[in-house]
Amino acid sequence: MRNNVRVVKITKPIPLVGHIAFGIIDRGTNILQVRPTSLCNLNCIFCSVDAGPFTRWRKTEYVIDDAEWLAEWVIEIAKFKGGHVEALIDGVGDPFTYSKLPELISLLRSSNHINSIAIETHGQFLNKELINKLANAGLDRINLSIDTTDQEQAKILAGTSTYDVMNVMKMTEYIIKETPIDVTLVPLWLPGINDNEIMKIIEWGMKIGVGKKWPPFAVQKYLIHKYGRKIKSVKEVSWDDFYNWLHLLEKKYKVKLIPDPKDFGFEKRPTLPILYEKNSTINVEIIAPGWLKNEWIGIPKNKNRIITVISKEQLEEGQKVNARIISNKDNIYIAQLL
Repeated sequence: MRNNVRVVKITKPIPLVGHIAFGIIDRGTNILQVRPTSLCNLNCIFCSVDAGPFTRWRKTEYVIDDAEWLAEWVIEIAKFKGGHVEALIDGVGDPFTYSKLPELISLLRSSNHINSIAIETHGQFLNKELINKLANAGLDRINLSIDTTDQEQAKILAGTSTYDVMNVMKMTEYIIKETPIDVTLVPLWLPGINDNEIMKIIEWGMKIGVGKKWPPFAVQKYLIHKYGRKIKSVKEVSWDDFYNWLHLLEKKYKVKLIPDPKDFGFEKRPTLPILYEKNSTINVEIIAPGWLKNEWIGIPKNKNRIITVISKEQLEEGQKVNARIISNKDNIYIAQLL
């Protein structure tokens, strides 16, 4: 991690709803995005959220230091949504950088309001010992982001010579053969870069038997984001071209590559109520620097949500400020300093 990027530990009683980089995101379905950390060990050259040690935009990373506190929040929200919820452990980094994963999964599994537990990763940290711990803790599925089977290309795409895709593939085969954990392969199609590799990934996945319960594949589209990394030689194709190419591959391999959300058990559910309306004024105490430049995070007096405060002025931890809510979509709150 760059020297000027600070890592902030999030502890009780800091609320765990309100920020995009850590905590819980509820998008009105039975799937809760659970983000224990924003850290990433890779520097993928296509990363849409500029993650990893070579980040240009981030000034702060976050780690939820108390797995029990995170699980408590997840379970309470799952109760609110009526149970039968999937906890999808994902992030703006790689969740496998979180050292307390087995503990978190075990805590979530102990609740009858959590129906399934899944996690997203590029697989760099997969090893037999960790896999067995995750299986024993109750992990149901890994969404594996593998974008090529070629070792040298994998290092280039991951932005680091430490990424060992051959080991990732070996460990994936171990998962399928030796544990009850299911695997969905979610490669990113980079037009003109890994076209043939996408086909090799499909062939490999079918051979080893991914998708025992959930869809075996969910190919992802390359998207350009404001703060993401861009590959100059890759153009963002239209959604029509994306689906047309995948339909051709579906016919060739006779396997579904564009799963319906319902294939993952997706259902619409009640959404957490919006506590702070747009244009309303709120007083918050600053508790840490924000994720990006000119951002800080704060909490209101009742400590029920995290609020990102945008300000070109330097703010200090412990300082109380008034701000106007400018965005509250999905209970992710952004406010402008007044």
